[in-house]
Amino acid sequence: MTILFQVISTGIASYICMSIGVMFAWPSSTLQLFSSVNTTLNRPMTETEGALLGSLSSFSALISIPFVSYFVETLGRKYCCMLFTVIQIISWVIITVCYNVEAILAASFLFGICRCIMLVVPIYISEICQASIRGAMTSSAMIFQSIGMLVSYLMGGYLSYDALNYACLTMTVLGVVLMSFLKESPIHLMRKGHEKEAKRAIAFYRGTSINSNLVEEELKTLRRALNPDLGDATPEEEKLNSDLQENPKLSWWQFLKKSRSTRRALFMIVVIDTASLFQGRMVLQVYAEPLFAEAVPSISPTICSVIFTIVTIMSSFIGAFLVERAGRRLLMIYASFATGVCCVLLGTQIQLHWGPHWVTVMFMFIYGVTFACGAGTVPCVLFAEIFLPEIKSVAVMIEVEWFMVCSFIVLFIYNPLVTAIGLGPVFYFFAVACFFSVIFCFFFLPETKGLNVDVIQTLFIKRNIRRRYMIDT
Repeated sequence: MTILFQVISTGIASYICMSIGVMFAWPSSTLQLFSSVNTTLNRPMTETEGALLGSLSSFSALISIPFVSYFVETLGRKYCCMLFTVIQIISWVIITVCYNVEAILAASFLFGICRCIMLVVPIYISEICQASIRGAMTSSAMIFQSIGMLVSYLMGGYLSYDALNYACLTMTVLGVVLMSFLKESPIHLMRKGHEKEAKRAIAFYRGTSINSNLVEEELKTLRRALNPDLGDATPEEEKLNSDLQENPKLSWWQFLKKSRSTRRALFMIVVIDTASLFQGRMVLQVYAEPLFAEAVPSISPTICSVIFTIVTIMSSFIGAFLVERAGRRLLMIYASFATGVCCVLLGTQIQLHWGPHWVTVMFMFIYGVTFACGAGTVPCVLFAEIFLPEIKSVAVMIEVEWFMVCSFIVLFIYNPLVTAIGLGPVFYFFAVACFFSVIFCFFFLPETKGLNVDVIQTLFIKRNIRRRYMIDT
């Protein structure tokens, strides 16, 4: 019963990520329509406007993400999600009622502002779930985003343009309604000094009474996480200096300068997430139908896109299972290596045509499986669990801001790059990123499975200090 409440709440929070996935894949279903002479808009889109349709949301996300930390800490995780979902509703209204190119691009720009939900939801989920299921539950945000893309491909293939837009608008409104039934993150409530509300939230998510021992234990864990020691002192020095006094409150910049472990954790997750982005699945998601049309001209691109997304979703469930069984580190290493091999085989097949078209489809689906299990799951889990509450929202903001810069670059240059060098060699670039991920994770990524955040932080300090800390605790 304890886990059931957390699973249901995770499903509701992740549902709004599904609406993000719908909008994210929307250009794949509409790009060819917008660029054709039979366009529903006032005129056909140019090649540059078509590139902007897929990449503009990554650019506009750069504007909203720096403010996410403020909204997350001021409004809370729950109401921050609701706010940006309302903005997404506005973008769908614009798409539904307007039929000119400029309005569609403006809506795409506005939608990008809402993409920061994808960093708020994992934080929210990681703070309402217990450590034993935290990894699997946090990865559900990416799973629901993939489900949203599947829904978008299906609706784009079988619904009219207007029906598609109305359906998407309805789904987004439903997300706001469902979120209203949840409670705020206990960590946020504790930081605001609302301990009674935090106890109620813990009791709600654990399915127990507010006066139970479980709630009291959770409160002790939260107090410990909210009052961390930031230096690399030994346990003996900590005992001499602490005297049960709380550490002074620091700004996020002071916190980052003082905490070497936080700086190392931030550097690690930025590198891993960047390498994961350049493994290429975002390109396949946004430009799925045009890509399949070029790579596998003998098979319907809509059918290929739908099957690819189904495979990705099923693989995401496998990744959510493996991330708690195999651990974050080994899963990322082995899955990235397998993804790199698939990219090499795909590149040579598309460039040299050494096999029939079904071979291309097979390797694309294998690529979807390996990516979803590794780079599509592990970074999302890591950034939600490795940072202390004092710095989490700002650290994640920095990481995602950089991620959006890279996303805009990758999506904007993809079509010109394919035109210049061909589709096959593009996959060689993806393969390089995959093998780099393997090497980096082998040397720098610690295992965080089943650990609380205060223990995870010790994995980023010097080994001799970490050994003494573990012996003492």
